[in-house]
Amino acid sequence: MERVAIVTGGSGGIGRCTAQSLYKAGCRVYEFSRRENPGQGIIHITADVTDEAQVKAAVAQVLQREGRIDILVNNAGFGISGAAELTDSADSHAQLELNLFGMDNVTRAVLPAMREQGRGRIVCMSSIAGILPIPFQLWYSVSKAAINAYVLAMQNEVKPYGITLCAVMPGDIASGFTAARKKSAADESAYGGRVARSVALMERDERSGMSPEAAGAFVAKTALKNGGKPMLALGFSYKAAAMAAKLLPRRTSNWLVGRIYAK
Repeated sequence: MERVAIVTGGSGGIGRCTAQSLYKAGCRVYEFSRRENPGQGIIHITADVTDEAQVKAAVAQVLQREGRIDILVNNAGFGISGAAELTDSADSHAQLELNLFGMDNVTRAVLPAMREQGRGRIVCMSSIAGILPIPFQLWYSVSKAAINAYVLAMQNEVKPYGITLCAVMPGDIASGFTAARKKSAADESAYGGRVARSVALMERDERSGMSPEAAGAFVAKTALKNGGKPMLALGFSYKAAAMAAKLLPRRTSNWLVGRIYAK
């Protein structure tokens, strides 16, 4: 039976590649985004995931056409950077509004159908920054740590209904995410150039990181599974980083992150 999948933020980057990989695996794929740019065979529905009414209408449209939803990939998101002290509250709130509450809007919209059908798979895009928070990307790290907690808690809430969740934690990906990062416009001279150095290092690593095609294939493969680990790092080096975060004392792992990104 052809599985029905929804991918949010599917107009570019990892989301677009995930949608394409799911389509190639035989799924009927819908992508929700504000910008219409679907890949081959993908069905676009315009929806801003931060708008609960738009999300509910989009999910209802899928259910009306297909009668079920088997897979949800919560991919929509963006990043901000800058010293937390100098970050406008409007920017930090917008970061959480999309990355966390937008994900929640879509998840809550699909859960009733998944419960009723007795099965479902939800994959949420987190980040290695969710377990190893990055200085000068504090609010991005907070949003991803919250996604990890959300997935772990939700897993136990919906397990009796045949629904499984997974948080995928990528590291550096060579996608449009880097160019879309919102950088603080505040005067950060008090931080002695550390903000600019940190962000430049991160962006250099992102530009030479894993391709979005490889990342999308991994996410799609995870989404097609019926279960497994609730949190997965993407890429060998980031699996090693995730293991180090578990094994090392928090003081040590945070010191190492600081040595890289806060000098």
